[in-house]
Amino acid sequence: MTEPLWQKSTYSEEGSSCVYVATAPTGTILLRESDDPAKTILTTGSHQLGALISAFRSEPDTIPPR
Repeated sequence: MTEPLWQKSTYSEEGSSCVYVATAPTGTILLRESDDPAKTILTTGSHQLGALISAFRSEPDTIPPR
């Protein structure tokens, strides 16, 4: 099994906790946090991730404060 090519999300701010994104060979989207990259990896599809991002964009007050 090849390791995914992780890229820092463009939504992550410099110097803060970051979200990394990769694509599995099956097309599944992989998400992980920079604080503990080996602990938790979430999987989702492109349509579901797109819906989540759209919801955050349209309702920015729903994003928890840091």
